[in-house]
Amino acid sequence: MKKVNLAVVGATGMVGRTFLKVLEEKQLPIENFYVFASSRSAGTKIVFNGRDYVVEELTETSFDRGIDIALFSAGGGTSEKFAPIAASKGCIVIDNSSAWRMDPEVPLVVPEVNPEDIEWNKGIIANPNCSTIQAMVPLKPLDDKYKIKRVVYSTYQAVSGAGLAGWKDLENGLKGEAPKKFPHPIAGNCLPHIDVFTENGYTKEELKMINETRKILHNPDMKITATAVRVPVFNSHSESINVEFEKPFELTNLVDTLRKAPGIILKNDSCNDEYPLAIDASGTDEVYVGRIRRDESVESGVNLWVVADNIRKGAASNAVQIAEIIIKNMQ
Repeated sequence: MKKVNLAVVGATGMVGRTFLKVLEEKQLPIENFYVFASSRSAGTKIVFNGRDYVVEELTETSFDRGIDIALFSAGGGTSEKFAPIAASKGCIVIDNSSAWRMDPEVPLVVPEVNPEDIEWNKGIIANPNCSTIQAMVPLKPLDDKYKIKRVVYSTYQAVSGAGLAGWKDLENGLKGEAPKKFPHPIAGNCLPHIDVFTENGYTKEELKMINETRKILHNPDMKITATAVRVPVFNSHSESINVEFEKPFELTNLVDTLRKAPGIILKNDSCNDEYPLAIDASGTDEVYVGRIRRDESVESGVNLWVVADNIRKGAASNAVQIAEIIIKNMQ
């Protein structure tokens, strides 16, 4: 297999460090490896595959060295400036920020769902929002079979989705300390507020889920609504997804469709209290689906409970999966 030169941008952040962990686990064929971050983190040493690497400051000349693939997780502003520079030097950027997701010239990819979209990239590929990624894995096979008419998302999102500061707010809040990241205490609480509010009353997080779902499933008119809630859980997002279909379905067939779909682990035995849990999903790359039951308030609807590790499948692992496909296509 062809070896590639690979870089991680934002290597010292929560997702960046998980990039390194997942890359080590997957053992991608890497020839030369580079780690970049802001000037604050430059000079820091990190260990990757048993070797020490010095974190370099990201500059406009960082990609003047034949880098094939760069995994970005350094915020939207950094991606807006440096992703086009990297792409202009022949590097394919897989970007974890929201900067490029809705750009019609940039593929938005979940490998189990729309890997074919990777082919039309022009040097930048966007990683979807964490809460969108895990929803797409079960929704795609159901859309293919029954044609989705409407989706109602209700999310229960872990504090790790707000980075280290969010994690610390819960950790410190459990000790009775005041929040620094969130506008209200998160310990013993639920905040129906992720990202900023927009004019129509939705938060940006909710609009991301709506718009990204339409783009990934290639259905700009799909009816979708969302409520995103931050909950006092350290890691792994949980989602209640209500789906209405154009076509009728038999519940056993629908469950079987999900069982056979890539990237899904079914935990759907309510009689034995078996359903997806955040603590079970944490540290894994699969999407867990359960509590599958017919929505009897509409003609053809179903309820799903969907859980995944938001830092791994919701960010780092999804990006590395995209990189694996790119490398395979290089052969």
